[in-house]
Amino acid sequence: MTDDEIRTLRVTTGFQGDGGLNVFREVFGREILGIEIDPLDGHPLDIDLTLRSLPGFAMASGTMSPMRTRHTPGLLDNDDLILLVLQSGVGEVSQYGRVATINEGEAVLTANGAEAIFIGRTATRVINFRLSRSLLAPYVADIDAMVARPIPRDNRVLQLMVGYARMINDQQELAIPDLRRMVATHMHSLAAALLGGDGGLGLHDQGQRAARLRAIKDEIRDRMGQHDLTIADVARNQQISESYIRQLLAENGTTFTDFVLCGRLARAHRMLVDHRYADHSISAVAYEAGFSDLSYFNRTFRRRYGATPSGIRQGTRHRDE
Repeated sequence: MTDDEIRTLRVTTGFQGDGGLNVFREVFGREILGIEIDPLDGHPLDIDLTLRSLPGFAMASGTMSPMRTRHTPGLLDNDDLILLVLQSGVGEVSQYGRVATINEGEAVLTANGAEAIFIGRTATRVINFRLSRSLLAPYVADIDAMVARPIPRDNRVLQLMVGYARMINDQQELAIPDLRRMVATHMHSLAAALLGGDGGLGLHDQGQRAARLRAIKDEIRDRMGQHDLTIADVARNQQISESYIRQLLAENGTTFTDFVLCGRLARAHRMLVDHRYADHSISAVAYEAGFSDLSYFNRTFRRRYGATPSGIRQGTRHRDE
């Protein structure tokens, strides 16, 4: 599956006893969502969610029993934004010293980069839109000022986003990769408008370019070990021109050659400090990382890391002794 495909994960609580509960809270709560999950007031934990991921955008929808979820300091690992829509039930969000009560049909914005608490006072049916802060920030003057402030149910933009959520949950309606990228960027445009910013074509264009750049970089990373990888190969697979790839990479402060080189060097470095590759010779590591010229590998590696490949490996061994 490529990153341009829609990824789907169904999450339900089918466990029995405290052991199953603890595993669910660890795997789904902490590892996947980055939150602590606690049943509220003795209610059994009952979750049925469908998670969908598109390029640069994700969504979760379904039902949850009364519960408290906490985004704690130890679980903060990104600065994305979550737009929570409460389709039924009553909830409460606390973040940035604000407390907001969310009623049926209303929405609220939360920030993944800071501690937060959500309490579902009743059983709830929710839609969570995961949005990129970097895409929204240029078009919304002060995103964090919108956090933990209720958005009324009669907001037309909110209603439109909920309508799009139904389409996103229909696999057949998103069968074309370009359509998936378009939907993801359009959702960011709508979110910008919902939050009082510029939801016009500028964000759509930027989001589309960002999604395309991500797809290009991910393909290069996946094929980094191919010694004969060229920009023409990537352009052909992405069905775009070589000049467009060069332009997107240049806007990101790099070139195709530099991006490939840095990626291969980073791969080689990871292998050299990984015990699983301890029996690999330096030349084998270089070859597997994508280098066909050992002297070029040694020269560029030392320039990048200030040490030879063998020196990095020996240093790791000494630290472990």
